[in-house]
Amino acid sequence: MNDIKVMNHAADNIRILAASMVEKANSGHPGGAMGGADFINVLFAEYLVYDPADPKWTGRDRFFLDPGHMSPMLYSGLAMRGFFSMEDLKQFRQWESVTPGHPELDVERGIENSSGPLGQGHAMAAGAAIAEKFLEARLGKTMMQHKIYAYISDGAVQEEISQGVGRIAGVLGLNNLIMFYDSNDIQLSTETKLVMNENTKAKYEAWGWNVMEIDGNNVEQIRKALDAALQEESRPTLIIGKTIMGKGARQADGSSYEANLKTHGAPLGGEAYVNTIKNLGGDVENPFVIFDDVKALYDARREELKTIVAARKADEAAWRSANADKAALMDEWFSGKAPKVDWSKVEQKAGAATRAASAACLTALAEQVPNMICASADLSNSDKTDGFLKKTTSLVKGDFSGAFFQAGVSELTMADICIGMMLHGGVIAACGTFFVFSDYMKPAVRMAALMQVPVKFVWTHDAFRVGEDGPTHEPVEQEAQIRLMEKMKNHAGKDSVRVFRPADAEETTVCWKLAMENVDTPTALIFSRQGIANLPEGNDYEQAAKGAYIVAGSDENPDVILVASGSEVSTLEAGTEALRKDGIKVRVVSAPSEGLFRNQSAEYQQSVLPFGVKKFGLTAGLPVTLESLVGNGPESKVFGMPSFGFSAPYKVLDEKLGYTGENVYNQVKAFLKG
Repeated sequence: MNDIKVMNHAADNIRILAASMVEKANSGHPGGAMGGADFINVLFAEYLVYDPADPKWTGRDRFFLDPGHMSPMLYSGLAMRGFFSMEDLKQFRQWESVTPGHPELDVERGIENSSGPLGQGHAMAAGAAIAEKFLEARLGKTMMQHKIYAYISDGAVQEEISQGVGRIAGVLGLNNLIMFYDSNDIQLSTETKLVMNENTKAKYEAWGWNVMEIDGNNVEQIRKALDAALQEESRPTLIIGKTIMGKGARQADGSSYEANLKTHGAPLGGEAYVNTIKNLGGDVENPFVIFDDVKALYDARREELKTIVAARKADEAAWRSANADKAALMDEWFSGKAPKVDWSKVEQKAGAATRAASAACLTALAEQVPNMICASADLSNSDKTDGFLKKTTSLVKGDFSGAFFQAGVSELTMADICIGMMLHGGVIAACGTFFVFSDYMKPAVRMAALMQVPVKFVWTHDAFRVGEDGPTHEPVEQEAQIRLMEKMKNHAGKDSVRVFRPADAEETTVCWKLAMENVDTPTALIFSRQGIANLPEGNDYEQAAKGAYIVAGSDENPDVILVASGSEVSTLEAGTEALRKDGIKVRVVSAPSEGLFRNQSAEYQQSVLPFGVKKFGLTAGLPVTLESLVGNGPESKVFGMPSFGFSAPYKVLDEKLGYTGENVYNQVKAFLKG
C-alpha cells in the first residue's frame, strides 16, 4: 500500500483543486467535495480497476456519483487519473467546458452517469450491478468480474428513491455493489439532525446489506472497509463514512471553517479561500497543480493497472477463443446497435387492446432478444409486460438467468435502475406501469433524455377509459406532458424522447419495431386498456414510421382533416361514414408520434396536413395535446378533456364525455358550419 502521508497529501491536492474550481467560477459546492476527497483518492489511487488507455473497456469497474454538486471532487480525482487537464478544471461551470456544474455522462473521461437530482445516481448504480449479474449468468465470470461503486450523500439517503434502491439491492443480493455514504451531518439549509434521526446502519441491515461505519477521512479505515466489501459474497455493501464538511478549510481569521454549513453551497471567498489553500499546502497564486509526489502516486497506479488489465484481457482473449459464439453475442450486445427481430412472428388479434398487442410484441422480444430485461412496478398482469415474463423467469438472488425484473411498487426507482442497466452496457431495458404513474417517473425520463439512454418506457391504461378506477387512475394531462418533451431536442440535436401512441393492434407492432430501432433516445410507448377496432382494411401500417399518416379518405382536396392518436383514431373513423353521406370529403390521420412526423420533410408534412384545410382533432387528453398538429385558430378545433376523469364503466364514459362516432359527426358538422 502507498505511504499514508502521500495519500493524505493527494487528498489535500483534490481539496485544493475542488475549492479553487469553485472559487474561480464563483459558483459551486466546495464543502462536500473537500470532505469526500479521502475516499475518492483511496478508490481511484488503489482500488478502482480501469484501463487508462481504453476507457470504455467492458471489464472496467464503474463509479457512479449520486450528489452531482460534488462534481469538483470528481473532476479533480479524474484529473489525477489523467482524464482532465488543469485548463479543464479552470473552466468549471463555463460555456462549452467539459466540466459543467453537475457531471454529464462522458465515459471517455471516466464519468459513468449524469448526476444531480439526488438519489437517482445510486439507483443507476444498482441497475449497473443488476446488468453485470445478468450478463455474468450468460457470459460467465471471466467477462463480468468487475465491481460497481456508488457515492451517496445525506440528501440521497433522504430522497424516497433510496428506499427502493435499498430494498431491491438487498433482496437481489447485489454483492457487486459497493456504496460509500458521505455522512457529514450537514446539508444545504440545515444540519441533518433537524431532518433525520433514524439509524441508517440498522435500516440498511434490515434490507439485507453489509454495513460498516468508519471515519471517512481515514485512509486505513477506508482501505479496510473496501477490502471487506470486495470479499462480500451475498450482500451489497454500504460504507458509512463520517466525514468533515469542508475538511481543511480555514476562515479569514485563520480559525477552522470545517463542519460549517456555509461551505456546502458557496465559494469559500476572500481570505477564507486564501487561508484554506495555504493550510492545505497549496500555492494561492497557482493552485491548479498536481503535486509531484501525487503525480508519482497516480503514475504508479497507472503502471499497476497496466499489469492488472493485461492479465484480465489475456483471460478475456482466452475466453473468446474458447467461446466464439458467446463472444460474438457479447460484441453485438455491447455495440449499442438495434437487435435483429423478426416482426413477422408477431400475430395480433383484430380489435385487441393495444396493451395486449404490446404483450404479443414483448413475447416475441423475450424469445428473440436474449440481452433484454423487462420490468414492471407490480403491474405485469395489467400492463401486460407479462407477455415477456411468460417466456422467462424473474431475477432473484443467486439466479440471474431470468430476464424479468420485479421492481415492486417503486416506479421512479425502477426507471432509474433500468437506465443504469443500459449505462452499464450490454443490456436493453424496458419497464412498465400505468400511464398515470408516469408522473412518478418523469425525473428519470428526463435524465434518460439528457444522457440519450434508449430505455423503453411502457405505459398502459392511457386515458379516462381506465373506467371504474376513477380520476386518480385516469391520465388526462400525462400525454400533453410527455409530448412536450417529445418536442425538445437534446444536445446532439436529436429528439429528446420518442413517443408512440398506436391506434390499434397492428400499429402497435410497428411502434414497438420503431422503439427497438431507436438506439439514440428513450422511447415512450402508450397503450390502451380497452379493445380498439382495427383501422380500415388495407391500411399501410408501415407509414406509421413517418409519425403521422393518412389512414382513410386520401382525397386530394378534403373538406376537413380529422386527426388523432391511439384509440381516438377509430372513434374518428366511426363518425366518417355519416359525414361522407352528407357529401363531406373527409381525411383521417393517425399521428402516433408527433416527434417523428416533425422530422419528416416539409413536403411530406404538407401532404398529410396541408395548410388552408380545416382540421379537427380528437384526444382523450388535454386539448393542447393535439394543438400543434391541428392548430388553434378559427380553421382548427380540438375536442379533448378539459377536466379530470370520472368513475364509471368506460363505455358509459365514452357516451357521457362525447367520445363516440355520433358525437364526432355532430362536432365536425358544427365546426364546419361555424
